[in-house]
Amino acid sequence: MATGKEMMSPLTDLSDHILAEIFLLLPAAEDLARASAACVSFRRLVTDRSFLRRFRRLHAPPLLGFLDRDGFHPAVPPHPSAPAARALSVAADFTFSFLPSNCRWAVRDVRDGRVLLDRQLEEGEDLPVFTQLVVCDPVHRRYILLPPVPDELAASVKDPVPIFFGCICDPVLIPPSEEEEMAAAEETAFRVIWLARCKIKFYIFVFSSSTGHWRVAASQSLTDLLGESTTMTLTHPWFIGCYHACGCIYWQLLMDNSGTEFLVLDTKRMEFSIAQHPPKGWNTGGLGIVEAGEDRLGMFRIIAETAEADLRYIIGGNRGLSSTQWQAEKTISLDSKYRYCVEASSGRYLLLDRRKARSYENYSLDGPQMEYFSLDVETLQLERVWGKPISGTSLPHLYINFPPSLLSSPTV
Repeated sequence: MATGKEMMSPLTDLSDHILAEIFLLLPAAEDLARASAACVSFRRLVTDRSFLRRFRRLHAPPLLGFLDRDGFHPAVPPHPSAPAARALSVAADFTFSFLPSNCRWAVRDVRDGRVLLDRQLEEGEDLPVFTQLVVCDPVHRRYILLPPVPDELAASVKDPVPIFFGCICDPVLIPPSEEEEMAAAEETAFRVIWLARCKIKFYIFVFSSSTGHWRVAASQSLTDLLGESTTMTLTHPWFIGCYHACGCIYWQLLMDNSGTEFLVLDTKRMEFSIAQHPPKGWNTGGLGIVEAGEDRLGMFRIIAETAEADLRYIIGGNRGLSSTQWQAEKTISLDSKYRYCVEASSGRYLLLDRRKARSYENYSLDGPQMEYFSLDVETLQLERVWGKPISGTSLPHLYINFPPSLLSSPTV
C-alpha cells in the first residue's frame, strides 16, 4: 500500500498544460515573477509567448507610478501597487544614465513599461521637423536609438505648423500590429508614430521595431476631415490633449467656432477620422479617456456646477465618441476642501492631482501642497499614489506594467 509521501507529487511532475492553468490563477504579475524564480521549468513556462498573452488578457497590468521631468514617482503605501512600485524604483534607472550622454533627453510617452524620449534642443538651435528619438527599457537598461526619418519621406512635410511645446511633430509610442506581434520572437516589438501637421494636411509616419524602418502610414487634408476649406495655423486647431485607448489615438482639438473635436487615428487600419464632440459640458480641456472594457471608451471630467466638485464618468460605444452614444455611469463626490485636476489617463487608469484651496488663512508651506490619486475603472476608487512636493511643471506620464527586454544589443 502506497504511503502518503509516495502518493504526493511535486508541482514539477505536473504537465505544462496543468501548470499553465494553475499559474493563470495567480492574482498579479509579481506572483508570476516569484513562481518563475522557483525553477528552470517554471521560468520556461511563464516566459512562453502564448502563456504571457493569456495571462495579460486575464490580468490588468499594475499602475506603478508616473514619470515627469522630476523623474519617477512610485506609488506609495497604502496603494495596492506600492510594494511592486518600490521594487521597480530600486531596480530601474529612471535617470536614463545608460542613454547616449552627448545630448539631453526628455520623456515624451510611456507604454507597457517602455519609455519614449526625444533629444532636447541646444540653446539657439533651429526647431527641426523631426527630432532624435530613443525607446528604452529602464529596468534592463537597454535602448533602441531610432534612425532618422529618411530625407525622401521628410520632404513630404511642406509648410509644417508646430503642435505644442515648440514641437512640429508629436511622437507617440504604440503597440505592434497583430502581424508583428505574432512574428516577434519575444514580446518586444513596438511602433512609434510621428503626427506631423502642415497648413492643409496631416501626416502619420510610423517606425516599426520589426523592420527598423520608417514609412508614411497615413495622410489626409484638413478639408477632407472637417468638410470645409481651411488652413492650419499655430492656434487653429489648437491641440489640447492626446489620449490612447482601444487601439486608437485621440487628439483633442479646440476649433475656432465649433468648440472641441477629436482627430482620431485608428492604429490598426492607420486611418484618420474626426469624431463628434462629447456631450454638452464635456467639450473643453481637462478630460481623461480610458478603456472601459469590451472595446468601449470611458471618459472622466471634473464638473464644478456648485461650490462642490464631482468627478463624472460616462461610457460610450465601441471606439466611438458620438454624443448620442454616451451613457452616465458614475458620479464621484470630491472633497470640497481641495481642488482637483485630471492630469493623465492611460489604459484603465486615471491620474488626478489634489491641492488645498489656497487662502491666506489656511495656506502653509508645511507638508505636501499637491497630492496625486489614481482611479481604476474596475473599482472606481480613488487611491493616493504620491504625496511629496514636486515641481509640477510638466505633464505626467502613467507608468503601467513591467517592461519586456528590448534587445540583447543596446542600439539598432
